[in-house]
Amino acid sequence: MSSSVLMVFVPTFIAVSLTPGMCMTLAMSLGMSVGLKRALWMMFGELIGVGIVAILSVIGVAVVMLQFPAFFIALKLIGGLYLVYLGLQLWRSRGKMAICSAKKGEISRKALALQGFVTAIANPKGWAFFIALLPPFIDPEKPLVIQLFFIVSIILSIEFSSLLLYALGGSSLKRVLQEPRHVKILNKIAGALMMGVGIWLMFE
Repeated sequence: MSSSVLMVFVPTFIAVSLTPGMCMTLAMSLGMSVGLKRALWMMFGELIGVGIVAILSVIGVAVVMLQFPAFFIALKLIGGLYLVYLGLQLWRSRGKMAICSAKKGEISRKALALQGFVTAIANPKGWAFFIALLPPFIDPEKPLVIQLFFIVSIILSIEFSSLLLYALGGSSLKRVLQEPRHVKILNKIAGALMMGVGIWLMFE
């Protein structure tokens, strides 16, 4: 990828990545509910999902998936319902993700990573964006594998920075409001955000 192409690609993806969306909202919600350190596991799963979506979009598999959407729709519904369930538990200050219950148990790293992965894979805007944006940046005269590695590395670096920024914002809000009288309010904010992501995922 030439320097002139990079000057277009990088700012474009930074702008898209920083725009509030499902993954960024989930990062903020988890930053509030489980803290920045544990939210990193969600980011790990999300980055794997984003990498897969980017690669498949370039090689054309995404087009086939969009033509046969039954599995895709099922994944969206299951993932969305699960996020709504977790958000409801947070709203009611119950469950392992609720701040007031943090000492009683924590949601597993695997479950956090799975949330991020499903949200990235089942995000139709992610597929549409990559299908539209990435192919023009691929030079057919150069090795595809090398180009994909380079492009996906840039994408994941920018995406991780954006996720970290949102999760840090949520974690900072948690520290500010983590007095006993504010805990319920914080749980309701985080729960509402997570339920919003779940509903967004199901009906997008």
